[in-house]
Amino acid sequence: MRVRVEQTSLPGIGVRHDFVTEAGRRLGVVSHRDGRRALIVYDRDDPDARLAAIQLTDDEAEALADLLGASLMLGQLAGLRDQAAGLLTEQIALPASSPFVNRPLGDTRARTRTSASIVAVLRAARVIPSPGPDFRFESGDVIVAVGTRKGLDALTRILANNDPDG
Repeated sequence: MRVRVEQTSLPGIGVRHDFVTEAGRRLGVVSHRDGRRALIVYDRDDPDARLAAIQLTDDEAEALADLLGASLMLGQLAGLRDQAAGLLTEQIALPASSPFVNRPLGDTRARTRTSASIVAVLRAARVIPSPGPDFRFESGDVIVAVGTRKGLDALTRILANNDPDG
C-alpha cells in the first residue's frame, strides 16, 4: 500500500507533512523555518484537532528518522520525480567489488560524467543526505540518485566498473 503524504506550507512558520495510517490515524511533522521539528498526533474523531505536538531536538529527530528509515526522504524525491518530467529517482546498491569502496564520492566524477546527482546515501539504518565530494563510500552503501534514465544507467555502470576511470 502506498501512503500519500500531504505537504502544506505554513507561511512564516515552515512546512507540515501529514499522512493517514492504515488504521485511520492522522500524523504529521512540522518543520519550522528555524530548524525545529514537531511530531503531531491528530484526534481520530476531528482530523483538524491535534492531541499532541511533541517537540523534537535535532538528535531526537535524527534518531526517529533512523528508526523509521529513509521512506520520507525517498517519498519527497519521488514527488520531485513526478514534478520534473524525465527525472527519475533510483536506489543503487554499491557492489562490494566496486572500485569506489573506501574512496571519496568526488573520485566518481558522477555528476560531470553522467549528469546524475547523488542526493543521499543509505548506510545501515542511517540516511546521509547531500553527501559532499569528500564523503567516503563503504561496502553495503545504497546510493540515492536523481537523473535521467541514461544518466542513472551510466552511474550504475561507473559504480560497478572495475576501471574507475571509465
